Amino acid sequence: MRLFAAVVPPDAVLDEVAEVIGPYVGQVPGLRWPDREFWHITLGFFGEVPERVLPELEVRLARAVRRHAAPELAFDGFGAFSSVRRARVFWAGLTGDSMVRLADSVKAGARRAGAVQTDEKRFHPHLTLARAKTETDLRPLVEALSGFSGSPWRAERVRLVRSHTGAQMRYESLAEWALAPAEQS
Repeated sequence: MRLFAAVVPPDAVLDEVAEVIGPYVGQVPGLRWPDREFWHITLGFFGEVPERVLPELEVRLARAVRRHAAPELAFDGFGAFSSVRRARVFWAGLTGDSMVRLADSVKAGARRAGAVQTDEKRFHPHLTLARAKTETDLRPLVEALSGFSGSPWRAERVRLVRSHTGAQMRYESLAEWALAPAEQS
């Protein structure tokens, strides 16, 4: 099973992002814009995980999530990986340092459970909006969208998601856990 852990932002804040990027969707050659139903903030990508690992993975992720208070976040600006000049991924950035600690805990729990393909890249909180197969200069797009700051919101839950790849990609939520109330931080 191809699995990842993610936070799904509330519809109202996703509406703000969709509205601001709307005029640019489909206008930048080489960028593929996934449907909004696939928008999420990945905390940890676990790759292919054997089904036998799933029960322990769920226990470990639940424990990791409960240890963290629900962070207040906001979308803030746009950027690209690996760089704006040589981009393959276009994203909306997020404010909120506590997401880094949450992501680290989630990935550590997954490794302990036996998800051995866990991505070890340094976590950079973001919402992926588009991808390119080849490096693309996104400076004009990022400059056109500069100054965007979304409404604050609270990330209250973390999902374990199965990614079904193939001709028709789809996501399946396998489990979901509440973060601790904010006053417990």
